[in-house]
Amino acid sequence: MTAYRSALNESLAPVDTGEIQPVNLGPIRLEVPVVLAPMAGVTDWPFRSLCSHFGAALYVNQMITARALVEENALTWKLAEFGVDEPIRSIQLYGTDPKYVSLAVQMLKDRIGVDHIDMNFGCPAPKVTKNGGGAAIPVKRRLLASIVESAVEAAGNIPVTIKFRKGIDDEHLTFLDSGRIAQESGCVGVTLHARTARDLYSGHADWDAIGELVNHIDIPVFGNGDIWESWDAVRMIRYTGAAGVEIGRGCLGRPWLFSDLVAVLSGREPQLVQPSLGLVADVMLDHVARLLDFYDHDENDIVRRFRKHAGWYVAGWPVGRDLRRRLHSANSIDELKSITDEFDRGTLLPPEGVRVKRSHTGGPRKVSLPENWLADPDEVVALSSAAEANVSGG
Repeated sequence: MTAYRSALNESLAPVDTGEIQPVNLGPIRLEVPVVLAPMAGVTDWPFRSLCSHFGAALYVNQMITARALVEENALTWKLAEFGVDEPIRSIQLYGTDPKYVSLAVQMLKDRIGVDHIDMNFGCPAPKVTKNGGGAAIPVKRRLLASIVESAVEAAGNIPVTIKFRKGIDDEHLTFLDSGRIAQESGCVGVTLHARTARDLYSGHADWDAIGELVNHIDIPVFGNGDIWESWDAVRMIRYTGAAGVEIGRGCLGRPWLFSDLVAVLSGREPQLVQPSLGLVADVMLDHVARLLDFYDHDENDIVRRFRKHAGWYVAGWPVGRDLRRRLHSANSIDELKSITDEFDRGTLLPPEGVRVKRSHTGGPRKVSLPENWLADPDEVVALSSAAEANVSGG
């Protein structure tokens, strides 16, 4: 039986043998070039381990800040933990001061034994960009280069990649310079979220920009943006020439997407495009159990932490308003289990639910920047600690 495809992908031919090549990021070899996008408050060990159960990929830990690591923030170090079964210890680091970045990278090497460091230069949060941080950093080319160079030097043989957006807005694009700086600084790959900071998460990702970047640099480019079903990855790679794909919002409430991504990129038919509500119920309870194992919190706190995930899991399903409300107010695992026991386990995800958007949908919005920030891209600047708020969004 042929799995459902949206109209966007119904004419795509299956992947031929050898069409999608493995990608080497330094000593790390990705047989299937798929990366889990680091997302603050989401891609902790419980979620990474759940996703990895469904398929092989590079699963990147959520973003942590260099300054918080160096200053021995206990929660930051907790979030930097890995499971004993994770084959590649990959983490995303954010920093605005080359000195702190260098120290943080050395600490991650010495204490955790990380295998890969990704760096975030795409966060559009106003409280970060108004101080010159996040997605505002690539505007200042020398600042970006100094931060990346400090990370690469401290990392030594550990591969470093960076992630960034197209730019501030359509009049202030920085992605080609960012890719060049990454390559010249010794990065082994980059990821482009093909939206501007002004776009936030609105509209459609500009896959043409991914193709431009592929043609501009020699290191691998991973495309990010608008991959909601597995066939989107095939379409993006063919359209842009990208080496691989990074999956963010598309896997929220759909960790089994990685199974289908591995299948289609290997020339096989996906099996979980329209999973059953029975599978959803089982995965939800598995997820919350993993959260309980990892975090040193009481059960009520863990279940409250899980509520956002619960909403994503049932997005697109005909489960009814009352059931959604009860999921969003559940306080115990027994209560969650009682609710999921009411699921019609044989019901399949309807076609209109396959591409339903989850999590961030805001934008466009004017980007908050320091005064005269756009005037001189080659200006030498130093940022205050206010630019290093512990938020994420690439």
